[in-house]
Amino acid sequence: MAGTLAQGKAHRLTGHPWLVLTTVMVGTLLIGLDRTVVNLAMPKIMGDFSITVTTATWIATSYIISNAIFVPVFGKLGDLFGNRVIYLWSFVGFIVVSMLAGFAWGFSSLVFFRILQGLVGAAVYPTAMSLIAKSFADPKARAQALGIWSSSFAVSAVIGPLLGGYLVDNFSWRWVFFINLPIGIAGLIMTLIFLPHDRPGERGTFDWFGAVLLSGFISSLVLVVDRGQDWGWLSLTSGLCYLGIVVFGVLTHQWETRHTHPIIDFKFFRNPVIVSVLIVSFLSFGGMMGAMLLLPVFAQTFLHYTATQSGYLFVPMALALPIFAPLGARLASSFNPRYTVSFGMALSALGLFLLMHLDPAMTSVDFILPLVLFGAGLGLGMAPLTSAATTSVPLHEVGMSSGLLNLTRNIGGAFGIAIFGTILSNATSANVLLVAQNSHILGSTPAILGEAAQLIILKAEILSYGTVFGYAALSMLIGGLIALFFLRTTTASEKDIPPEMLAEAAAGG
Repeated sequence: MAGTLAQGKAHRLTGHPWLVLTTVMVGTLLIGLDRTVVNLAMPKIMGDFSITVTTATWIATSYIISNAIFVPVFGKLGDLFGNRVIYLWSFVGFIVVSMLAGFAWGFSSLVFFRILQGLVGAAVYPTAMSLIAKSFADPKARAQALGIWSSSFAVSAVIGPLLGGYLVDNFSWRWVFFINLPIGIAGLIMTLIFLPHDRPGERGTFDWFGAVLLSGFISSLVLVVDRGQDWGWLSLTSGLCYLGIVVFGVLTHQWETRHTHPIIDFKFFRNPVIVSVLIVSFLSFGGMMGAMLLLPVFAQTFLHYTATQSGYLFVPMALALPIFAPLGARLASSFNPRYTVSFGMALSALGLFLLMHLDPAMTSVDFILPLVLFGAGLGLGMAPLTSAATTSVPLHEVGMSSGLLNLTRNIGGAFGIAIFGTILSNATSANVLLVAQNSHILGSTPAILGEAAQLIILKAEILSYGTVFGYAALSMLIGGLIALFFLRTTTASEKDIPPEMLAEAAAGG
């Protein structure tokens, strides 16, 4: 009798919209943490495996490329074969591969496991968005849920340095992978209990050749963006990547426009809502990832913070994001979403603008207001953007749409890191000349001249960080203006949605 009651209670909880949201947020946090937490372990990994900085960057690059390639692939697989089954097995795979990465016996094995991590982790974002969209039948509740979920993606990027710094400073670098086991087991149990079972429907055939062509295009693009600064943007290796982008891009377009079940349906690019969402998302994530990469570097280089202390700087941002994301969803349901998005982007731009005046005399208190504004703006803007990407397409295409959105965010983040890194290097060289021309050295002894040269370089580097945050603020502001003038929202007609999908949405809501 007790067993029957327990099963009945569990059955009632299965598919409950807010429990579905909570479940996929655990997966989103786990995957997001893994992407950022490893960066802080790089110095220890380099020491253990006796590798250079250039070689060590492949630990991050391999994950980024693999993840970017398979995000749209799993978005389509979720649409065809069911989101729960794809999400479940990718979650299991991620836990297993994380443990293997923690036990890596050399650099090559670690890179291999990072490739597998990126592959299996790529399924979480698009299937999570689809599960949320199909579980919340009410558009306002769906927008609010997607807003809360989208904040978890950004929060993971903020918590990553905080958690990673603690693990690296107090344990081994291997714990940045082992920590995935307890979190993953909790998420797996929630997945088995709370996620609704997939309903049978029309499946279609998966476009394997299109997936190969798309992989060639994405890998060429992400590879040159991620490594172009080290190789040289005009080097032969970069040139081969540019050639791959063009060739695979043309072949992908020609093949996908003819296939009945494409990985990426190019009709999305004729949808003004999707196009505007992708552009604004590209700019916002470029600014976010570029800023969050450089701020810990500044704190550790010029403020002499430890990895853990530099992670604490992001706490105000981590608190602001989940508070303002639901607010952004509510405001977007009451007003035109473009106003909410543009205001949020402007607020983030203001936060980055305040960081232009970085100084070695700053304390952690001085970072609170800029990062609260930055996090609040992202929270206000990301929720309506995520909602627009799912409500402007039929429900059975949400996986494909969400895969495209997350691919754009990944590429935008990679572009932000690469471009702002290049700007920092170029600005430093330019500022050395500028500072030297406006400096007066009182003395001519070798000791005085040597100390003056060091001070000039130090001042030039500090000014360069301000330049980078100025460009990041400009990127956010441009995104806000695009949202203000071009972002439109439409809701896909239910006549375009298969009956089984409508039944699934109704049952979930």
